[in-house]
Amino acid sequence: MLRIKVDTTLCSGHARCAAIAPDVYRLDDNGYCVADGDDVPEGMEALAQRGARACPERAIALIEI
Repeated sequence: MLRIKVDTTLCSGHARCAAIAPDVYRLDDNGYCVADGDDVPEGMEALAQRGARACPERAIALIEI
C-alpha cells in the first residue's frame, strides 16, 4: 500500500497531479494538493505514480506502508 506525502512548501497549485489522477489527489479551492497523508486506493498505484511524476515541483512522494 502507498501513502501520499505532499511537501506543501513546494506545491505551487499547478494541479497536474489531479488532472492525471482525480480519484487519488484532492485539491483545495485554489488548486493546491491537500492529499498529504491519504492512502492510495488499491489498484490505483500506477495512476498515483503518474500523478506524482507530473508535479513540476516534485512536491509529491509516495511512501510504501
